[in-house]
Amino acid sequence: MALAVASLPIHRYVWVDTAFTHQEPIGFIPAIWFGLVSHPGRVWGCHVLLESGAWYRNLPPHAIAFCASPEPSWSVEQAQHWDCYSRSFSAIAYDYLADLPVTARVQKIDYAGRYLFSAAPVEDGFSETPDQAKEFAFVALDNGRLTVQPTNHLLFADASFTTRTGWPRGLTRQDVIYRVE
Repeated sequence: MALAVASLPIHRYVWVDTAFTHQEPIGFIPAIWFGLVSHPGRVWGCHVLLESGAWYRNLPPHAIAFCASPEPSWSVEQAQHWDCYSRSFSAIAYDYLADLPVTARVQKIDYAGRYLFSAAPVEDGFSETPDQAKEFAFVALDNGRLTVQPTNHLLFADASFTTRTGWPRGLTRQDVIYRVE
């Protein structure tokens, strides 16, 4: 099976932790994040273009930041809740959710941020089972870091529609496959 790689719905100007890219780290450097890859059993791989013109592949999400001085310690577990489980996925930026404020629950702590885009795995056993299917939302946190969370770890704010009363309780997972024939 071929490894799935996709362009981001829109490229992003970011900062990259040189501890992941250089033999002698120098802090965070500017980059353009343009691609994504999924390896089952690993975190998402981020493809970036460095100012030097170098194309750097498969950076883990905790190597990406949205400012030159982000939250200093950010672990792989904070950056992504679940490992990837499919080589095939579709990357999409939902127009309605674009740049909406969102609260992301990361290791039981709530962080404020903004929605970037989603990656939906396809063509795997988990995605074929409704109660196991997950979509990964990529969120730029106000602390300058990236987190990738499933939809049940997110609360969106739309001033014209949503009312914030805390995390919803009593929602059920979809577990039925509906068919007409």
